[in-house]
Amino acid sequence: MELDGTGLTCAQVHEVAHGGARVTIGSPDRARTAWLAAQQLTGPVYGQTTGVGANKDVDVDEGGLDLLRSHAGGAGPLVSEERARAMLVVRLNQLLAGGSGIDPRILPVLAEAINSGHTPPIRTYGAIGTGDLTALATTALCLLGEKEWQGPHYPLASGDALPFISSGAATLADAALAVHAITALFEAAIEVAVRSFLAVEASPEPFAQAVQLGEGQAHVASRLRAVLQASGARVQDPYGYRAFARVHGAAIEVARRAGQVVETDMNAAAENPLIADGLAWHNGNFHAAGVALALDSLRAAVAQTAQLSAARLATLMEPAYTGRLPFLAGKPGGSGAMILEYVAQDALAELRHLATPVTTGTAVISRGTEDHASFATQAARYALRCVEPLEIVLACELVAATEDLGADRPLDGDLDMARRLLRAESP
Repeated sequence: MELDGTGLTCAQVHEVAHGGARVTIGSPDRARTAWLAAQQLTGPVYGQTTGVGANKDVDVDEGGLDLLRSHAGGAGPLVSEERARAMLVVRLNQLLAGGSGIDPRILPVLAEAINSGHTPPIRTYGAIGTGDLTALATTALCLLGEKEWQGPHYPLASGDALPFISSGAATLADAALAVHAITALFEAAIEVAVRSFLAVEASPEPFAQAVQLGEGQAHVASRLRAVLQASGARVQDPYGYRAFARVHGAAIEVARRAGQVVETDMNAAAENPLIADGLAWHNGNFHAAGVALALDSLRAAVAQTAQLSAARLATLMEPAYTGRLPFLAGKPGGSGAMILEYVAQDALAELRHLATPVTTGTAVISRGTEDHASFATQAARYALRCVEPLEIVLACELVAATEDLGADRPLDGDLDMARRLLRAESP
């Protein structure tokens, strides 16, 4: 997979993080141009000739490495190797986009770390959506040999310190992994819903071409039209069936938009200062407000999709819809699939909690000089946490819609198998 600073996708981040795909480096010309320009700068340059944050007006001399040491202060458990590897991929791609002013000799070193499978020990807590300073400072100290890791070393210069850490790469990496996984589950959810439609002989009438209003809705409806046959069972089904294309189509559109927002930032030189046209442009493009808003919407869409899945699961417990015994039991009075509703509602409760928007909060730090925060870091972290409970809700529906349960028995193995099937159906 060649990285060139322009075409990195959420799916590619997933492939490197989870699939072991290797990376190569495209042309470093833009990074080299910015580095050469940075050597010629005169006057105050934030983080180079000045301190950072509230120390922006304080002149400093060769204080960059101290900046790394002071900012490598995260807390909590280490993030997974997959998430740390994804961060390295995103940051390498951003540096290839040019604009940081960093020495381009760091680029193959980062590629070596990715391809050798070595990841820095990044802590969970330490960012609020205005730059992943703790994660990237920790990574820089690993490269310098001041923190233990098995990856390559590189003697970062003082002037490379802020250019290396001025990024939201860890947040974007989490966001890319979450968008990819949730998008895949949204597609798998259509196949799960088809099983429920067939099980209750739901009407295909809501999916006629004449009814469709939007791109996402039309996509879902076309998938259902391809497998459902005309049925005269009911004039109108519950919303879990009748409104499925409308609701789930909207969720798919939200996921597509979230992917576009994340990929835009992964392929942008959102550096502060940005080295361009021979000058240092001080700016706030590290602020991830757009990502936070997109991921707030995505988590709300996840909750809506799961709610409709749980609603269809409820109809599968009803003889009026299935023509079978209550709870799909094998004999009168049996519990059958009853427990699946408890499991699904537990997971759904988790999703409702995770859907709470982060963008309604803010923070004022560094003696008031940084007076707003996007909390995109939290939005991405919560989006990643949505993957498991969404998969569980869909697995509950899948088990109820497709299996002949017969005699009462434990269903945990069935749910595990259903979750594996959902992953297999995901691209």
